[in-house]
Amino acid sequence: MSLVLILVALIAFIVVTTTRFKLHPFLALLLAAFLAGFAYQVPVGDITKTLTTGFGSILGYIGIVIVLGTIIGVILERSGAAITMAETVIRVLGERFPTLTLSIIGYLVSIPVFCDSGYVILNSLKNALAARMKVSLISMSVALATGLYATHTFVPPTPGPIAAAGNLGLDASLGLVIGVGLIVSFVTAMAGLWWANRFLGKDIPLVDDGTPMPSQEDFTALRESYGVLPSAWQAFAPIFAPIGLICLGSIAAFPSKPFGEGAVLTLLGFIGQPVPALLVGLVLACSLLKSNDKRQEFQNHVAEGILSAAPILLITGAGGAFGAVLKVTPLGDYLGSTLSALGIGLFMPFVVSAALKTAQGSTTVALVTTSALVAPLLGQLGLDSEMGRVLTVMAIGAGAMTVSHANDSFFWVVTQFSRMSVATAYRAQTLATLVQGLTGMTTVWLLSLFLL
Repeated sequence: MSLVLILVALIAFIVVTTTRFKLHPFLALLLAAFLAGFAYQVPVGDITKTLTTGFGSILGYIGIVIVLGTIIGVILERSGAAITMAETVIRVLGERFPTLTLSIIGYLVSIPVFCDSGYVILNSLKNALAARMKVSLISMSVALATGLYATHTFVPPTPGPIAAAGNLGLDASLGLVIGVGLIVSFVTAMAGLWWANRFLGKDIPLVDDGTPMPSQEDFTALRESYGVLPSAWQAFAPIFAPIGLICLGSIAAFPSKPFGEGAVLTLLGFIGQPVPALLVGLVLACSLLKSNDKRQEFQNHVAEGILSAAPILLITGAGGAFGAVLKVTPLGDYLGSTLSALGIGLFMPFVVSAALKTAQGSTTVALVTTSALVAPLLGQLGLDSEMGRVLTVMAIGAGAMTVSHANDSFFWVVTQFSRMSVATAYRAQTLATLVQGLTGMTTVWLLSLFLL
């Protein structure tokens, strides 16, 4: 029992230091790793070695992938590709189903672009569509936010799911993570859409901050600020080419060898690995560069991407260090036997992730910390198979979206840009993420009945 109390104390330490004392999650996780070593009586001479090995090994698995994915996202964001994606979806779906259209736009844009940035970029488009089609701005805001939130939480190359997959040893199986993530995220996006549609016919007053509501003219100005927008092919290729290559690489590695065992298998086995696949995506993203000095523009985007990726890399590495220390303690055997007797399986990582997310606000921190925490327990939980690990990532992701409220930066982005009062935002946005998280976990559990 004392082993569990120590674990609870460590989680409480991470939550309190990151929320009340505003300590960076990197330092909180690093200190928690040291405290875990001492509390569980790991030999003093082994603590630092275990910690640094865990830090380096997880970054060796997944660090380059996080950086490349972030750089691609920066180029797409700065080039106006997100606007092109949005307009392409509108052309395909038309304007008959405005909330569905925005939900799908968010679902696609947030695969490479952080949900916060995606919302800011698409805010004028959302307001223009709401005004043109005379529908509730609240419902349109929630539809866009929940669409963005779904793929941000479940689908690589977004850094959070990549880091969780790396912690659980799935660096060679990202294609499977992407495939299952696309399914789970689509269901959760539709759950968010269902909640958004509850506000379609409601006249909810918005906050008047003294500035005029953005209109079609504002979106036109935003669109023109990007200059010549990229074509649909240019906008989508840097996202879907790497995803397609990673999925092909995973299919080629099936025991049935659907592509044979010759040169095609070797080529797909190489280019279908995450790093080469994302390098292909980066090369394709270079077609989006449009200044006269493309070399300098590329350098600027790479520098910005590295700067954005740095905190995520540090948090991921610290999470790996924390997990490595826990792995050498007797906690895994004890918790595994206890939890196996309870039969809660996938619900354990979901509950831990949801508790962390609700307490400290960051989806990425919840994904990284929970995946590091449960990695040593997978065998005892009956999840120590490839599909078991994939579904564990999904369960952690479902928890990491439950719920977005006042300690989450995305909550304030949605609230401020949509002019919702805080009370309205809790009813609309926060409850939408609760619905999404519970729906996501239910979907993962149903998948486990057939796949495990």
